[in-house]
Amino acid sequence: MEKLKKAIGRRKEAVARVYLSVGNGKITVNDRDYKSYFPLMYLQNQVELPLKSIQSLDKYDVNVNVAGGGQKGQAEAIKLGISRALCNVEAEMRLTLKPLGLLTRDSRSVERKKFGHKKARRSYQFSKR
Repeated sequence: MEKLKKAIGRRKEAVARVYLSVGNGKITVNDRDYKSYFPLMYLQNQVELPLKSIQSLDKYDVNVNVAGGGQKGQAEAIKLGISRALCNVEAEMRLTLKPLGLLTRDSRSVERKKFGHKKARRSYQFSKR
């Protein structure tokens, strides 16, 4: 068996450790099939997108350990991790993945709560009289 390629993907609070190996297209997330882990079709498409974009959906086996965040953050962290692992396999794949925005780390995260405020920016109700 060929050596595993490893990569990490992050989004919001989610961190995905991706292990890519040559196989027949089995994607496993936390020891479950990705279709049962992500019941929404939109999130399944997010996970498949890097492999679909280089027409190799049935060429690689993907094993993922993901923790933190919600379902959408986890799916997008997996998407980034798979893209990075594919670039580790073959450098020419970068030319296909980069224009699609699959190698860009989305750095947006939740703004912290400030003291004297109800939330990050929302103040308590003010009464003049």
